[in-house]
Amino acid sequence: MSENQEQPVVVNDRRRIDPETGQLRDVEPGELAEETESPGRHAAEEPVADPAAELKAQLDERTADLQRVQAEFANYRKRVERDREVNALAAKGQVVNELLGVLDDVERAGAHGDLTGAFKSVSDKLVAVLQATGLESFGHEGEEFDPSVHEAVQHNTSAEVTGPTVTAVLRRGYRFGERLLRPALVAVTDHEPATAE
Repeated sequence: MSENQEQPVVVNDRRRIDPETGQLRDVEPGELAEETESPGRHAAEEPVADPAAELKAQLDERTADLQRVQAEFANYRKRVERDREVNALAAKGQVVNELLGVLDDVERAGAHGDLTGAFKSVSDKLVAVLQATGLESFGHEGEEFDPSVHEAVQHNTSAEVTGPTVTAVLRRGYRFGERLLRPALVAVTDHEPATAE
């Protein structure tokens, strides 16, 4: 064939129903095989995933997400509660710390005999309320000296004690819960063996 000659166009009518008669045509086995191997039919004939398995996988994923969110929320709620308690305790401690000077004045008034009548009733209520909130006083004569809670401002020696002992309290110490608000100012006496004469 020369280049100038055109090749005839061949049109194959592969319709299974004859458009003129409406009858079903006889299909050659080769043509049927070509139709079944066409890409459009391949996609339609691929096996479909089990819808129940797909739904179960989605349900499991959503359940895991929900459990994770619930755990995060529970941790958040616990952290907020813990922070709230710490903040409340810190606020109480700050107020109690401000009232320590008042307690010192009340104690000095009692030591001088000025704590009588209605003033004594008010001071007793104040001390009771502060103790109910968690305030605890320490620093008493005869206690063993503890440098973590006592501040020694005087030092003596004596054969009457067996070790470092608080012999005088110049200012009472206070703790609020586990927190030390103020160390006690004390005089300490150490053991000194008796000298033979």
